[in-house]
Amino acid sequence: MPKMTGAQCLADMLAGYGVSHVFMVPAILRRTMAELERRTGIKRLHCHGEKSAAYMADGYARASGKPGICMAQQVGGLNLAAGLRDAWLAHAPVIAMTGGTLPRDRYRHVYQEADNFAAFGPYVKWNATVDSAQRIPDMVRQAFRVATSGRPGPVHLQFQGFEGQVDVEEAELDPAAETQFAHVPPFRPQPEPARIAEALARLARAERPVIVAGGGCRASGAGAALRAFAERMGIPVATSLNGRDSIPNTHPLSVGVVGSYSRASACDVVAEADLVMFVGSTAGSLVTHFWTLPRPGTAVIQIDIEPSAIGRNYTDTLGIQADARASVEALLAAAGAAAPKRRNSWLARVDEICRDWRKANAHLRESDAVPIRPERIAGEISGLLPEDCIVVVDTGHAGMWMGGMYDLAHDTQSYMRSAGHLGWAFPAGLGAKCAAPDRPVFVFTGDLGIWYHIAEIETAVRWNIRTVTLVNNNRSGNQSMAGYGRAYEGKATDKSRELWVHNPVNFARIAEEIGALGLRVEKPSDLKPALARAFAADRPAVIDVVTDIDAIAPGPKWEY
Repeated sequence: MPKMTGAQCLADMLAGYGVSHVFMVPAILRRTMAELERRTGIKRLHCHGEKSAAYMADGYARASGKPGICMAQQVGGLNLAAGLRDAWLAHAPVIAMTGGTLPRDRYRHVYQEADNFAAFGPYVKWNATVDSAQRIPDMVRQAFRVATSGRPGPVHLQFQGFEGQVDVEEAELDPAAETQFAHVPPFRPQPEPARIAEALARLARAERPVIVAGGGCRASGAGAALRAFAERMGIPVATSLNGRDSIPNTHPLSVGVVGSYSRASACDVVAEADLVMFVGSTAGSLVTHFWTLPRPGTAVIQIDIEPSAIGRNYTDTLGIQADARASVEALLAAAGAAAPKRRNSWLARVDEICRDWRKANAHLRESDAVPIRPERIAGEISGLLPEDCIVVVDTGHAGMWMGGMYDLAHDTQSYMRSAGHLGWAFPAGLGAKCAAPDRPVFVFTGDLGIWYHIAEIETAVRWNIRTVTLVNNNRSGNQSMAGYGRAYEGKATDKSRELWVHNPVNFARIAEEIGALGLRVEKPSDLKPALARAFAADRPAVIDVVTDIDAIAPGPKWEY
């Protein structure tokens, strides 16, 4: 084996795994940073916050299917751990690298001593220390194996030294990369034939079946097979927010996003179904609206690569523990030539539900009201975003508006959403653009969301990461309006409004000052030209859209 420093070995290994960017806040693995420049073409993006670095790595991972790499020194480790929670919740492969206290310094009040190791434990699949350069090769290989295998997720490596300066040590090291683990999924566990046969039998007997495609469907690349199977069997398809790009809304069998951040037509279809097949979904509270969709007692088939997820939330579940794409391809291969004719009435009912939803919401999606209605934004961009666009969406009202009112128009578009952390979308969009530089990236967030990591506009400008970010600017966190109204016995007061209303700010002006393109939109008719300018720009763009503070995203019914 060649004799080299740990930094040289780590740089060569990251290059061997096909890493193109690392997202970090100095000072961490400084010698490795130098070797990345000397030995590889990997870009080292210095961010303005550790949480942003984690979100960028997360967006990179979800857009590419490759592990995203984020780094921070010891004292910033806790901020990095907080940023990994979204990757943990969304099952995204992220590898976090931090520094750790040297044994000689522990318990002596060394400057910035902060033991963050245990804090990573709840939010990673594997939490490990690298205490010598000799361990770098096997520990890095294991990190990639764990991050990508089974249900993907984040891992953490703590390098000895508060800057991880163990990388300066020299030893005989093998920098070989196991490229099988450079991308999700490295393995495709096959379903048991008997369970495939039983699933098909149950689907054939069902009068009103529906498929719910989750994030595992997306991670596995099962979309094309899923659409073909749904067409063969005549089964409508709902999705989770994480599984949105498994089927475009323009597909005749698509009913929309189901659950709490949803489209009412999807909730109504799932509520009327007599069998629901979850594909790559944990059937958690968001997609099932706290386990009311499907109704308790409805027959369930659940396909998931993680066995502990199967049947957790619905009893008497027929479970198929396997890769999502492999399972759907097996179903398609074993299925008959056409759907049962008796299903025509169910498809007619589904079509009626979807048409009724569009008719009921057309006036809002086409509204010329000023201040602008968010429904109009969602309706407008549905037909304007590029066919190969990566759409990145925040949580809260942003997730609700886009989950319910936006139409994903093409099966070549991608959709990524925050798994629960407001402010995720903007830095995640930067990471997605780094992963896919030739694809347009569109970020939808609100003023409350952009405030979290607004400093990263400078990062985008410095590295010319040309994303288009639309800010739904209602100068508030008005999703909290109802909650604080209840807390004040239904009486809105100036003091209650203090808890969710902000000062009006022009984010386009801030963007311009930093060096990005800033566009302010106050009339619906100006949305289309603003989007055209933003996507044609030679720099990052921020579109500040002034919207109605009283516009509240519709939620599903609580009783079905």
